[in-house]
Amino acid sequence: MRTPPVVLRFPFQGRWIAENSPSNRVPSHGTHLFGTTFAIDFIAIDERGHSAKHGWRSVLATEPPEDFVGYGAPILAPASGTVVAAVDGELDHEARRSQVALIPYALSQARRVREGVRAIAGNHVVIALEPAGPFVLIAHLQRGSVSAAVGSVVMVGENIGSCGNSGNSTQPHVHVQVTDSTTWPTARGRPIVFERPQVNGGNWLPRNGEAFTAS
Repeated sequence: MRTPPVVLRFPFQGRWIAENSPSNRVPSHGTHLFGTTFAIDFIAIDERGHSAKHGWRSVLATEPPEDFVGYGAPILAPASGTVVAAVDGELDHEARRSQVALIPYALSQARRVREGVRAIAGNHVVIALEPAGPFVLIAHLQRGSVSAAVGSVVMVGENIGSCGNSGNSTQPHVHVQVTDSTTWPTARGRPIVFERPQVNGGNWLPRNGEAFTAS
């Protein structure tokens, strides 16, 4: 039987859109590898629903991550707990919305998987909700922004870094998942939901393409 979902708070404020949601399919990212079974991605958008302006580069080439709404946005702890992993120093690479630019990226996917969680998650923070878990992973943070230190206790809503484009990421976004372990080759994903206090205090998991405002 599926375990009860872990309740988290959205790790950001402002207008965002959900992608690769387990509300649409499980495993949400097409694999159980690295405990991503119930992972979800969030992309910051402007009032018109765009993550960045469209131009010739968005059609034919790569784009600077700085051009995206979410790049550098504060990322907050989605739950209180103890930091058990904090990785910084991975590069924020060029964004790839262009189908042409995505071809070499797709061809390098197998190499990133072989290199392990650092190549996939990029700069990231892992928070243990209890000593034996579950563990919350927040990934793809901006290089040089990670403020959480291993062994420190963070409170929900505390700043832990900034949105970036490190690791296995085609444009600046935030990846959130919960696992039963940090032994990544065998870690199993746990279902998650998010607090939605502005709607009758209920919990919620947005679907792919669903835009919302977090406060």
